[in-house]
Amino acid sequence: MRKNKYGSLTLMVIFVSLMIWLWKSTPVVSQPTVKIQIEPPLEQVIPDATLVKFQLQALDASGGIYNDALIGVHISAPRKTPWFTSDFPIVEGTELLALEAYAPKGKLEFEQVLPIRGNYELAVTVTPEVTGSYAPFEQSLKINVPENPVKYRNFAVLAVILLTIGAFSGWILGGDQTIAATEIAPQPVRMLLSGVTLLAIAALLLVNFSAEMAEATSHSHPETGEVISSSPRIEKNETMQLEILGDTKAVVGKLATQTVKITNPSTGEPITDVQINLQSVANESNGLMFAYQAMPDLNGQFTWKEQFFDGAPHIITANVMQLQVSHEIEVEGIAPPLSVRLISLLYFTLIFVVGLSAGFWGKRNTQPIL
Repeated sequence: MRKNKYGSLTLMVIFVSLMIWLWKSTPVVSQPTVKIQIEPPLEQVIPDATLVKFQLQALDASGGIYNDALIGVHISAPRKTPWFTSDFPIVEGTELLALEAYAPKGKLEFEQVLPIRGNYELAVTVTPEVTGSYAPFEQSLKINVPENPVKYRNFAVLAVILLTIGAFSGWILGGDQTIAATEIAPQPVRMLLSGVTLLAIAALLLVNFSAEMAEATSHSHPETGEVISSSPRIEKNETMQLEILGDTKAVVGKLATQTVKITNPSTGEPITDVQINLQSVANESNGLMFAYQAMPDLNGQFTWKEQFFDGAPHIITANVMQLQVSHEIEVEGIAPPLSVRLISLLYFTLIFVVGLSAGFWGKRNTQPIL
């Protein structure tokens, strides 16, 4: 019996070992992939400030480079969160950039400012320029941008101020509240209520003034949110004509289409063997928001879609050799929804209430028991 027992145990160990060996030796089928590199490193990226350089490299299953590829990329902003909003609530969950470009060495490089902290999604497609050269594929990449450290500092300072004001108010309310015959409330309470009233009036004036300023800087059509096209801007010389076409009015949260076209001014034939230097600059800060060196397609055109998330006017510029064209984009800024404002107000109110409670009970505990 003991021999049978040990024999069965030995067979079981051999079987388990064989299964583990077979599982480890099973070949893993490699898949084509897109390798992403970002400069500067993500931990150094500051939302709405740092121009981020993206490098996307298409690789086959063996790690080789895909040549003569068409690489498309769609960048989506972090999704909405119910309790923690960002500086641009309207931008959350929307598409920031969409472009497709010819990559002779399977590499796509561009620069883009990322507006808010959170997880961004890059939907990348790789297709051969010559149909049938290799199978097209798609890949979803995700990157996480940290919050600006200044935001944490500002929040900490504001929280300390609210806690201090709340504690001071609670200390007053927790004191002796003896009412004279001619008074309707104790003097400390009346002084406290007067101060709170003045602060509330100042806050309402500030909110109303900010809303009026936001409305005054809006230049588009809030009823439809449509993006309006305009006539092209044109520059030419003896051998080349450069045009910029597309939308000159945009809305925060929506993509605006831009197109650059290069033709021979004499024959009208498209020119495809030149490099286009593209830039998008925010007027108010004069900051570079997007940059890319593009090659025109067989029609002599390059088209991309871009969101102007900060609500400020932008200048789109295209340079080819000595030619330069540009046009201005007017952007409608949209105020955050009421729910976002109420959530922020709730947080600050809770901080104040915590300070108020601490001050009230702290004062009560220091009073002698009669």
